[in-house]
Amino acid sequence: MRPETITEAAVQGTEKAPARPWWRSPGALLVLALTVALLVALGLGLARSQAGPVGVGAPVPSFTLTTFEGETLAVEELRGRVVVINFWASWCKPCEQEAADLEQAWRMYRDQGVLFLGVNYVDTEPEALAYLARFDITYPNGPDLGTRIAQAFRIRGVPETFVVGPDGRIVAVKIGPFQSLSEITAAVEQALNP
Repeated sequence: MRPETITEAAVQGTEKAPARPWWRSPGALLVLALTVALLVALGLGLARSQAGPVGVGAPVPSFTLTTFEGETLAVEELRGRVVVINFWASWCKPCEQEAADLEQAWRMYRDQGVLFLGVNYVDTEPEALAYLARFDITYPNGPDLGTRIAQAFRIRGVPETFVVGPDGRIVAVKIGPFQSLSEITAAVEQALNP
């Protein structure tokens, strides 16, 4: 046999199919799809955070809060009432400044059908419960699991408070702590007497 014939036969037996471009492999397509999904999610989150918190005149975002006592409150079921929604945390020093005034306002207005709701933000349950006991807070409070409620309201920190009128629209927004009981009652009165 001639040497070139052996070489031709050996080459013919090991011939490979042309390689696929890297971007057509299943793994690359999966990575590309996940990257696009991540970029879309980041873009939507950035757009939402740049929009600022939900403002006066806007409809209250839909949410359900399960209180520390196990009661479930859906905001849609509260239509027709004035609702004061306060975002707070046990580690938040400014939250402590308004805690007693919020409780006092709750006690003043609860017989008029006004509901105060505390939304505990990025906290542990034992520390949150200790905070509630320390300030003798009796209005419904619950954890914001996964920060879903805070994201719906687009809060920037705690404390933040939203006063919702009976029509389900936001009447007042307070970013930072209330400075006095009279500041809280003014916001509630604005919602009660539009």
